[in-house]
Amino acid sequence: MEKALELFAKLITGEDVSNSENTDLYEEYNSNIEMYNIFSSMIEKLNLTLYQYKGALYITAGEKNKVFGYTNEELRKMLGLKVNKELYMCYFIIYNIITLFYKDSSSYTFQEYIKSEDVMRSVDGSLSSIISKLDVIVKNELEENSFNVIALLWDELPLTHSTDLSVNARAYKSSKLGYIKIVFNFLKEQGLFIEVEERYYANDRFKALIENYFEDFRGRLYEIMSEGGLN
Repeated sequence: MEKALELFAKLITGEDVSNSENTDLYEEYNSNIEMYNIFSSMIEKLNLTLYQYKGALYITAGEKNKVFGYTNEELRKMLGLKVNKELYMCYFIIYNIITLFYKDSSSYTFQEYIKSEDVMRSVDGSLSSIISKLDVIVKNELEENSFNVIALLWDELPLTHSTDLSVNARAYKSSKLGYIKIVFNFLKEQGLFIEVEERYYANDRFKALIENYFEDFRGRLYEIMSEGGLN
C-alpha cells in the first residue's frame, strides 16, 4: 500500500516515473503484482487512467473527472477566455494539433514538429470541409449550431495582429495566430510540448496520451471529422 501511494503521489503531482527517474517505483510497479493491483484499483476508483510509454508511466483524468480534471470554467480562466465559444474554438484547435501529429494507432508515426502556420491551415480546412457538409454530418441542431458558432468566430478573425509579430508578445484573442498561441502556451504549461525557434515539438507525455487516450475516447468530434474526410 505504501509504495502504491508513493507512486500515486509522484504521478499526480507531475513527477516523472520511468526507467531513468524514480526507478524504484517504476520497477516496483512492473514487478510487484500486489502493488500493481493496489495501484490499479486505486486509480480506477478515482476515475484516473495510467499509460505506459517508452519506459515511463503517465496518468490522466478520466472523462468527467471533476476532481483531477478541469472544468470549462477553470480552463477559461487558465486560457484567459471569457465565454464557452472561445473555449470550444481552442478545443477544436487542439484537436487539429493532434491530427497533424498523429492519425491512428496503425502506424504510431508522429511528425517531428509543427508550426503555427500548419495549425492555421488545418483549422481553415477542417472548418471549411465540415461546414460544407454540415447537413449530412451533424445529428442534431445543437451540433449544427456549435460548428456554425466556431466557424463564425474563426472567420471573423484576421490571420495575424500586430501583437503577434513580437517574439515575446502575449497571446491575444485578436487573430487566428493569437488563438493558436494561446493553445500552444497552455500545452507547453501542461508539459506536452516544447518550443524551439517557433517550432513545436511533442514530448513523450503527449505521445503517450494520444496513442492511448485519443484512441479510446476520441468521441463524436472524431466521427464528424472522419465523415468530413479529415481523418
